[in-house]
Amino acid sequence: MAIKKDMLKLGFFIRPTGHHIGSWRHPEAQADAGVNLPHFVELAKTAERGLFDMIFSADSPTAFTAEASSLHRTHYVAWIEPFTLLTALATHTTNIGLVCTASTSFEEPYALARRFASLDIVSDGRAGWNVVTTGNPAAAANFSDEPHLPKAERYRKAREFTDVVRGLWDSWDDDAFIRDRETGVFFDRSKMHVLDHHGAYYNVRGPLNVARSPQGQPVIVQAGDSDDGREMAAETAEVMFTANEELASAQAFYADVKSRMGKFGRRPEDLKIMPGLSVIVAKTRQEAQDKFQQLQDLIHPEIGIAVLSRKMGFDFSRYPVDGPVPEIPESDVLSSRVGALVSAAQRDNLTIRELYQKFCSTRGHCSLIGTPVDVADEMQAWHEGEAADGFNFIAPWLPGGLDDFVNLVVPELQRRGLYRTAYEGKTLRDNLGLRTPVSRYAVGAPGL
Repeated sequence: MAIKKDMLKLGFFIRPTGHHIGSWRHPEAQADAGVNLPHFVELAKTAERGLFDMIFSADSPTAFTAEASSLHRTHYVAWIEPFTLLTALATHTTNIGLVCTASTSFEEPYALARRFASLDIVSDGRAGWNVVTTGNPAAAANFSDEPHLPKAERYRKAREFTDVVRGLWDSWDDDAFIRDRETGVFFDRSKMHVLDHHGAYYNVRGPLNVARSPQGQPVIVQAGDSDDGREMAAETAEVMFTANEELASAQAFYADVKSRMGKFGRRPEDLKIMPGLSVIVAKTRQEAQDKFQQLQDLIHPEIGIAVLSRKMGFDFSRYPVDGPVPEIPESDVLSSRVGALVSAAQRDNLTIRELYQKFCSTRGHCSLIGTPVDVADEMQAWHEGEAADGFNFIAPWLPGGLDDFVNLVVPELQRRGLYRTAYEGKTLRDNLGLRTPVSRYAVGAPGL
C-alpha cells in the first residue's frame, strides 16, 4: 500500500457547547453559548491557531424541544443562524474556511447562490456550502402543508438545485467589471452570462447580481451516505463529511465514492473525504477516560430517549430503557444513518440506554479517547490506509475539547509530518488543495 504524501485536512464542527448531548451541562460550558458571539469568536480563533482548514456549522430548519417532556431536559434548541454567524466570524479570522449548511429542500437557488457568493467576497475567498436535502420530515411543516419528499426525489431535486447555483456563480467572468469612469463603461456585456435554466423543479433566468467569487466558486461540501448521496458527491462535491466508526467501513466508503468519480470526468483528488472524528485527549489514558465518563454521566435518560426517537423516527419511550432495542421499520424518508444504528445495536446486543449513550456521545462517528500519541496513531492509520483525506473534528465539549486537541494533538501530528505548520494560501481552495473551477462559459469548457 502506497503511503499518502498529502497533508491531513481538518474541519472544526462548531456548536455552542460541543457535540456531546450532555455538553451544555458541563462545568466548563457557557450557559448562554448559543447567543454569545464573543464565545464563537474565541472558538474560531483557537481553530485558526490550530491551522484548521475550515469551520463547519451544521443547520436544521426545526427546533428540537422534546415536546413529550414536561421537564424540558434538552440540549441546545436555538442558537445564532449559521450563515449569519459565519459572516460575523469572517471579520475576526484571516485564513480559516467558513462552511455552513443550507437545504435544497427549503431554499431557493438564486437566493442561496447570492448569499454564498457574497460570503466568499466578504471573507476573501473562504466560503463553502454544505449541500443537504434535509432528512427530518418534521421540517416540512415549517414551510408549507406539503409532505416531505421521499429521499430519491429529494436528491433529484438537489442535483438540479446545485447545478442552477453553480451556473449562477458563473454569471460573470473574472474581468467582466471594467468600472472605467472616463468612458462611463461599468462592465463588459459580453462577459455577463444569462443562465436561462428551465428544468423539472426550477426556472431561473439569471444573471446573479453578485460578481464572480474570489475562489471562482465557493467550495461544495456534502454529507450524504446513501447510494444517492454517494453518487451526488462523486459528481459535484469537493469535500465530503462522513460518519464511519471503524477503519474497515471507512476504507470501503472511501474506495466506493472515489471509484465513482471517473464517470463524471473527475479525479480522486478533486474530492476530500473527511469522516467525523470525536476526540477526548489527555496526557494519560485514565485522565481521558475520566473526561469521557464525566460527559456520559450528564446524559439524562429522558433526553437520550427523545434524541434517539427523533433520529430514528420511532418512539422508544414505550419500551424499557434497559431492555433490548426493538425492531425498527424501514423508511424511505429518514437517513441511511438509521440503518447503521440499528445494525450496530443488533450486532452488539445493546440496550436502549446503551444505544442512546453511544449515539449521544458520537452521533455515529469515530470516537478516540486517549493520549496524543493514541489519537495521532489512529488518525495516521486512517489517512495512510485510504480511509480519509482528513477529518471533521467533533469536539465533545467546548471550549475545553478544542483547546485540548489544538494543544496536544496538533503538535503530535506536526511532529510526524502529517499536518501543516502554516497555511498554504489565503483561500479555502488553496488550503484544501482544490482546483479553481473553470466557468462553464469559458473557451474550451465542456459543452462549448
